Amino acid sequence: MLFTHDTEVSLQAAVVLANSAEEPDTLTTVAELDAFYEQFEYTGRRDGDEAELADVRALRPALRTLLTSTRDEAVALVNLMLSEADALPQLVRHDEWDWHLHAVGPDRPLRTRIAVETAMAMIDMIRADETSRLGVCANDTCDGLVLDLSRNRSRRFCSTTCGNRVAVAAYRSRQKG
Repeated sequence: MLFTHDTEVSLQAAVVLANSAEEPDTLTTVAELDAFYEQFEYTGRRDGDEAELADVRALRPALRTLLTSTRDEAVALVNLMLSEADALPQLVRHDEWDWHLHAVGPDRPLRTRIAVETAMAMIDMIRADETSRLGVCANDTCDGLVLDLSRNRSRRFCSTTCGNRVAVAAYRSRQKG
């Protein structure tokens, strides 16, 4: 494992959330937000309404900017996100998670908790000089984000679907040539 479990999960959640804005948009209903919340084991306040959905959807461009920024740009964005949320890191333990960091209380809006958890995870990436593990899909027709947590840094595509599309196109090109 490259990073702590909570860091990896927060980064994975941020990538999925940012990529949900790509066509087709995969975060259009409260039920889809519920599934995202459950998939990434968020805890705390959950309004479960259209306003919360709109609030989380509005966070996606900021996450994409953060996740595609240079190391120095990421520092400024992380500090801004933490400052805006009045983040105060605390060690917590809950559910099946052992001790880990939360920087805002569970009563804060979901958008705020997602932004702060992403910022806290980015701190680990910045300090480890591992921001190169974030990038854009190698498929020329896709703008999806890629989080490469592999040991050999070999992940190039945002999904298996994109990787397969490129492989099929390369195969067909070789067959014609």
